[in-house]
Amino acid sequence: MRRITIAFWATLLLAGALWLAADPESLRPSGFFPLRGSMVQLSGVLAIICMSLAMILATRPKWPEGWMGGLDKMYRLHKWLGIGALVLAVVHWLWSEAPKWAVRLGWLERPQRGPRPVPDHAIEQFLRTWRGTAETIGEWAFYAAVLLIAAALIHRIPYRLFYKTHRLLAVVYVALVLHALILVRPAYWLSPLGVVLAVSLAWATWAALVVLFRRVGAGRKAAGTIERLHYDPALRVIEGIVDVPQGWPGHKPGQFAFVTSDEDEGAHPYTIASAWRPSDHRLTFIVKELGDHTRRLPDRLRIGQPVTVEGPYGYFTFDDDCARQIWVGGGIGITPFIARMKQLAMDRRDYPDRPHGQAVDLFHGTAEYSEDAIRKLTADAAAAGVRLHVLHDPRDGRLSGDAIRAAVPGWQAASVWFCGPPGFGAALRDDLGRHGLRVSERFHQELFEMR
Repeated sequence: MRRITIAFWATLLLAGALWLAADPESLRPSGFFPLRGSMVQLSGVLAIICMSLAMILATRPKWPEGWMGGLDKMYRLHKWLGIGALVLAVVHWLWSEAPKWAVRLGWLERPQRGPRPVPDHAIEQFLRTWRGTAETIGEWAFYAAVLLIAAALIHRIPYRLFYKTHRLLAVVYVALVLHALILVRPAYWLSPLGVVLAVSLAWATWAALVVLFRRVGAGRKAAGTIERLHYDPALRVIEGIVDVPQGWPGHKPGQFAFVTSDEDEGAHPYTIASAWRPSDHRLTFIVKELGDHTRRLPDRLRIGQPVTVEGPYGYFTFDDDCARQIWVGGGIGITPFIARMKQLAMDRRDYPDRPHGQAVDLFHGTAEYSEDAIRKLTADAAAAGVRLHVLHDPRDGRLSGDAIRAAVPGWQAASVWFCGPPGFGAALRDDLGRHGLRVSERFHQELFEMR
């Protein structure tokens, strides 16, 4: 979370500093309307830069994923950049429109203007002739962006509708690029701010085209076929095995993939619940009924059905040098730990003379109980040399930091890997941090919310 915060505020501060360097006179306005003009420019520049970066991140580029700590964190930054762009766009619109309302109500007096000087450059003359059109395009694009970003943030709106409408933001973005190109002050283009704007607008316009033509992640996709399906009614979970004969580069336990089984529904992210062996080329996914799409999967999926798998993504890969690890899987958050246990068991079979490595305690808290699922989990833990602690909420109560500290000796020197409900993860992180765990270094949490 710290890097998300740093990246978000660094974007705003850097863009603001570049704007101030390009327009230092804005600090000495000679009245309200000159101040208004500067604030319209500042809010517009900040909004379009935030939206540009959000559009670039929507294409799932590889380069920032490592620094951010995974695509889940990168998408969280994408979300906050979108929210920031929305807030700044509202501020931009208010600075533009509110003074006009005040003039009509008699609260402000519009200053008298003489004829505007004719620009020296032909390009500037051309842009001025399109000013009115650019203002109209920007206004309507602003209204569309407000509706589409709000639709993305309202989780009650079904995913399939969100998937179809969210892509329209690429069209809105291109309209806002035209708005910005015409209405940004010409002097800005000759400053470092102009360079940043030009690169951002060009890059993000390319990204918008990638989104519109459904080419996001095209180089990381592989064709697969559903080979096996099993539904557990007690847990409301479906387990599917997908055969991917070619194109899958392999994955580490804890990573996830986007799976498309219905083009109209689009790709959904699922953690991979299996280890990888190139000679086997099969991927296991365990999906819980949590939304409208996942509830329909048992009825819609069938053996032999073609699917597309994109990935792998994520850095929830258990890579650290701690002698002990504590794993916490809440509900369906157990899936990355299943994959890791299968990998450890495979390594034990293939390399029996190797040291066993880290001591691991796995805590699995669940409100729903299935004897069959717990039997499989127990077998996986035994094969991997992992100490398993299963807590059924109605029987044992909710898993807490106290329970972990009581069960694990030397827990303060361990690393904690958490996957489960975000609220539970935040509470556990705070609890362990208060009792001495260096959570900024040793608490790893997957922010598995791609919307």
